[in-house]
Formats: sequence, structure tokens, C-alpha cells
Amino acid sequence: VQLQASGGGSVQVGTSLKLSCAASGSTFSNSRMGWFRQPPGKQREFIAAISRLGTVTQYADSVRGRFTISRDNAKNTVYLDMNSLKPEDSAVYYCGAAYYQRWNVGSARAMDYLEWDFWGQGTQVTVSS
Repeated sequence: VQLQASGGGSVQVGTSLKLSCAASGSTFSNSRMGWFRQPPGKQREFIAAISRLGTVTQYADSVRGRFTISRDNAKNTVYLDMNSLKPEDSAVYYCGAAYYQRWNVGSARAMDYLEWDFWGQGTQVTVSS
């Protein structure tokens, strides 16, 4: 699976952004998809995950209620709608795909970036006040 993230940018506090991640290959619909982010000098952290059919989602406490993950299997694309952005949301955002793994979305393993099989190149989000 090859992943291409897009949609990042520089925005003001309180505004919104929508990230997209387009996947190539035939495994997208059989992959759990997720978003992580990595602030400068920090470890990659879990943001959200979505099950193969899009029926189950999982969020980090820091973004629950503000961010929404969704997917369109017909378009091989996963999205991250980000609202009420804060300066601490500034980071490089990565989309990931879990194809070989056997955990379920909602589990603790989904929050560990080492449990994901494929990564996109990242897109920068900068939120300024």
C-alpha cells in the first residue's frame, strides 16, 4: 500500500482543516486506517483510527470531539476533519494503514505506531494564534 497525505497548511486558532490520504493498491478496503502526528522533537502520537468498513472509530483524548476520521473505500481515501484547531495541534500528520495486523480498532494496540504496516509521507499542520 502506498499512501499520499495532503491538505495540511498554516491556519489560525479555532479554524478548520481537512486532511486526505489517498491509497494505491487493492488492499485499502481490507486495511484499518489511521492518523498519527509528530510534533517537533517528539514521538509520533496516535490521533484516530477507523475500521475497514468505517463502522468503528477510535480517537485520542486530545482530539475527541474536535476531529473526525472517515473513509471512502470507493475512492481509496481516508480523511481527517479537524475543527477548533489549537496551537498544540501543530505537527506533521501521517496516515497509516494496518493490513497485516490482527488487532481491532478500539484496542490499545491501535494507538501504537509500531503496530501499523504502512505510512504516508506526512503533511505539515501549523496552527498559530
